[in-house]
Amino acid sequence: MTGEDARIGDGLPIQEVSRLLGVPSPTLRSWERRYGIPTTPRSAGGHRRYSREALEEVRLMRDEVARGLKASAAARSVRGQLDADDPAQVWIGRMLAAASDLDPAALRTVLDEAMAALGLPDTLDRVLMPAMRRIGSLWEDGRCDIGQEHLATEAVRGWLARTTTLAPSPTASGSVLLACGPRDLHTLGLEALAAALAYRGVGCRSLGARTPQRTLVTALAATEAAAVVVVSHLSTHRRQAVESLQAVAGSGCPVFYAGNAFGSPDAREGVPGTYLGGSLGQAADTVADVVLALP
Repeated sequence: MTGEDARIGDGLPIQEVSRLLGVPSPTLRSWERRYGIPTTPRSAGGHRRYSREALEEVRLMRDEVARGLKASAAARSVRGQLDADDPAQVWIGRMLAAASDLDPAALRTVLDEAMAALGLPDTLDRVLMPAMRRIGSLWEDGRCDIGQEHLATEAVRGWLARTTTLAPSPTASGSVLLACGPRDLHTLGLEALAAALAYRGVGCRSLGARTPQRTLVTALAATEAAAVVVVSHLSTHRRQAVESLQAVAGSGCPVFYAGNAFGSPDAREGVPGTYLGGSLGQAADTVADVVLALP
């Protein structure tokens, strides 16, 4: 039994859940009233009591909203992630177990099996990325070790690199430049997008984390790229990413952007280029349709 399990006992009061997860009590009440997430039992005095399962629902809801989803869309996503009849949940559970056991080979095996059954786009959207968000949440909440998070990330990056390498030869005449915003560190989503694009016949050149605006402009001129994708995840990093997009928007090259920093409509107002949304499969289709249509 973990320390958290012992503390939960017969259920935590809403004030404790609010403090533990950083979600205001009125928001917790609203999520339950409007979306049924979570449905909590009541104490003899009529007060909410949150079980371990209810806490996990709230964590998932919190994280989906933090990704930029509206509460209604976040609730649908959480219900999908907790659907015991969805085979993707079995693979996610096995990925979490493999990360806990520090077993990178098992992680790669799970992804191979999921890809054979679901195809690459659904594996990315329904298994790999949800599992990695869950592992990240576990680490942030102190429920897994940093070594487990790092091992899972490196195993997944290795699997994505192998998957991209084994893709058929590109059919597009030009490649896509992939870059994080100048202050953004996380490249896993870009690596997953590169794999999805490779299977659509589009090659990529990744400029990696914290790509300076000048580097992006220079790379675009040097490579004659067919398209540019810039990703930014934190709202505090959004301005620098937008400046990078503005610097390449006048080149005539198609420009796309993605990430949690652009999740809300207000965050996309005035941003040049095409927003790719939250689905890697759909993002790859959007970019590939443009690139493959170029002369």
